[in-house]
Amino acid sequence: MKAIVTVIGKDKPGIISKVSTLLAENTVNIEDISQTIMQGNFTMIMLCDLSASNLSIADLGGIFTKLGEQIGVSIHVQNEEIFNAMHKI
Repeated sequence: MKAIVTVIGKDKPGIISKVSTLLAENTVNIEDISQTIMQGNFTMIMLCDLSASNLSIADLGGIFTKLGEQIGVSIHVQNEEIFNAMHKI
């Protein structure tokens, strides 16, 4: 199963490190990543593969909610299929 992970918040050192470490610790592979800084705001979108992980998307979302609160960013996880359906014209 694949998921889209979005991270948004004020830029600060360590955001990518903390998010990618959490994914690696849970056997989630980052297949694609895009990040940028827009006027001091950090934005990142990742396509992740959860097929080797024991976590569901809901479990991963809960873990990321806690991490986001700790580091001061908003982190959301969506099933890739739902994300794609929402963004079709």
